[in-house]
Amino acid sequence: MKLTKLYIEFFNSEKAGGIILVLMTALSLTLANSSFGEEYIKFWNINIGNHSLAHWINDGLMAIFFLLIGLELEREIYIGELSDIKNATLPIFAAVGGMIIPATIYTTFNYGTSFQSGAGIPMATDIAFAIGILSLLGKLVPASLKIFLTALAVIDDLGAILVIAIFYTSNLSLTNLIIALSVFVILLILNRMNINYLLLYLIGGVIMWFFMSKSGVHATIAGVLLAFAIPFRRGDEKSPSYILQHFLHKPVAFIILPLFALANTCISVQSNWYSNLLENYSLGIILGLLLGKPIGITLFSMLGVFLGLCALPKELKWKNIIGVGFLAGIGFTMSIFITLLAFNDKLITDSAKISILIASLISGIIGYTFLKLTLKNNVLIEEENSR
Repeated sequence: MKLTKLYIEFFNSEKAGGIILVLMTALSLTLANSSFGEEYIKFWNINIGNHSLAHWINDGLMAIFFLLIGLELEREIYIGELSDIKNATLPIFAAVGGMIIPATIYTTFNYGTSFQSGAGIPMATDIAFAIGILSLLGKLVPASLKIFLTALAVIDDLGAILVIAIFYTSNLSLTNLIIALSVFVILLILNRMNINYLLLYLIGGVIMWFFMSKSGVHATIAGVLLAFAIPFRRGDEKSPSYILQHFLHKPVAFIILPLFALANTCISVQSNWYSNLLENYSLGIILGLLLGKPIGITLFSMLGVFLGLCALPKELKWKNIIGVGFLAGIGFTMSIFITLLAFNDKLITDSAKISILIASLISGIIGYTFLKLTLKNNVLIEEENSR
């Protein structure tokens, strides 16, 4: 299976980014619980223009992360795994199952309570972490599995973006929303007029982000909309979409996501932190990510194949899909992001973050171990058959 140059670049940047995220998370937790932890936590809450530093990272810099996700999704749709409906249906079925089942598990624990707004938390998959762990398996991983996980994670993120736009919008300002969407329409018109001046689209994107932030709809949605307004054309190296995606890989992987990890994992862990793990919202998050993800992804993939709507690639086995399902249980970035929108109470938010970290850690270990064993077994069987 042929992998495009840009896909390999995306995969490699996410791989390195995942390792850095682990280090930044460990560093942030260590500093937050050190002798100067209080000053460290206060640093991220410094006010800059009526907003905290953490807010600017979460609403501003993360819009660039969503822009990159949008560009990758656009590439997948036009010339990637999602461009062929037969290839696209399996990760689509998997992603839908990987969102519905975790949300259902969470809601089962929290329906009718003040915590039910957190149903979107276990729906998300962290691309950087999931790909980073998969990459540790090296040559054991077939190309089709890399593509399946990437497509699954991208579709998953699209689902999370839609959830944010629909369910985490408050105090809607119709005027500002109309202005933001009008800018988006103007950019689409420029695209149709074959205007490829990238700076023009970026300026329009900043304007759209500003009015989106004032509308009540989360400002990061502007990043995704901008991605689909930027000309893709043939997707070659002269395409504005290609140029921007190529440029953004390293800043997102090595600056934006590490800053997000530092700002949002500065959690002061109390001596009785484990007592909150038995709260319904914590159980919903942990079980949603740890069990809901692999169950949903595997069952819905099997359903799609059983109905004849998609097919399992020849070099993959169902046990490989189960392994990827566990890797998809690494929520981290997107799960923490949705937590910040779902809850206002700092104690609840910190407890939810700890639940996400625990579930993501266990999911990553199980996914890595499971895939290492099953992929090695695949290689042994192939060697045996070739003799």
